[in-house]
Amino acid sequence: MVVVVKQLPTAAGQGALPSPHRRQRVVGSVSCVRAPGRGHLGRLTTLPARALLHAGRQRWMDIIDLTAPHEELYCQCLEDWSADIREAGDHKRVWYAKMRDRGLRVKLAVDDAGEVGGMIQYVPIQYAPASGKDLFFINCIWVHGHQQGRGNFQKRGMGRALLEAAEDDARSLDAKGVAAWGLWLPFWMKASWFKKRGYKKADRQSIQVLVWKPFSADAEPPKWIRQRRKPPRVPGKVAITAYLNGWCPVMNLTYERAKRAAAEFGDRVHFETIDTFDRKTFADWGISDGVYVDGKSIQAGPPPSYEKIRDLIARRVRRLR
Repeated sequence: MVVVVKQLPTAAGQGALPSPHRRQRVVGSVSCVRAPGRGHLGRLTTLPARALLHAGRQRWMDIIDLTAPHEELYCQCLEDWSADIREAGDHKRVWYAKMRDRGLRVKLAVDDAGEVGGMIQYVPIQYAPASGKDLFFINCIWVHGHQQGRGNFQKRGMGRALLEAAEDDARSLDAKGVAAWGLWLPFWMKASWFKKRGYKKADRQSIQVLVWKPFSADAEPPKWIRQRRKPPRVPGKVAITAYLNGWCPVMNLTYERAKRAAAEFGDRVHFETIDTFDRKTFADWGISDGVYVDGKSIQAGPPPSYEKIRDLIARRVRRLR
């Protein structure tokens, strides 16, 4: 079954520059999407019905720009119920305060009850861990999938709607394309999800795949900025080097746990924070985020628990002479 989607003109979104604002109504097999378009009726497109219908009920979906009432929720990655998010500290808020005037774009997906169920954030690529020209880079796209808190919003088409809104916004800002990162392993931020939506591989580093969608023939593919220096060792101590950009609460959580665990061992552990929001510092190291114990990364997936990090440090401390 195919859903007919009619895109209608609307006012520009909030912010210094125009951006799309979509309102989506699903009734049976017909969905109306309001978005900037040419002429009175705008453009006519089609989308698979399964992307828009949920449990056979009528639903509205808004894709809106981030405004002050939702800023705190955004900084919590929609997980205002989560103790882990609170443990991650205020690094995301600090990052947001710095980036809001540096081209950061954030859009939210809101359901028919007014609940925010998804978000996408993207930046000019010069603020990303990749190099490129005239591109935007998607830091993350996230549809809340937990039963806790606001509940599960996945499988409703929010992710696809957010991605399309971001692409339209990037085009309106004269970008030549959009880049994103994904994992080749089948879990969060899957590269395969982007590839199904027209993105292609530009580069790969470990399990992270850099994908992109060019908008023009002269667009140049992006590349990962690779590690240039190794985290230092400290004679007679366990060396913990923490690289912190601040954009991701998952990485911020690992940082806070490692810092707290290191403090338990006093002067037997040397803990150093590298602020990689500073672009020169990031370029010098080629590492955006991560915690390294004696030169080895402690994270290759979800954030390790405090107990796991503490046990790792304790084993290294016992080896000291």
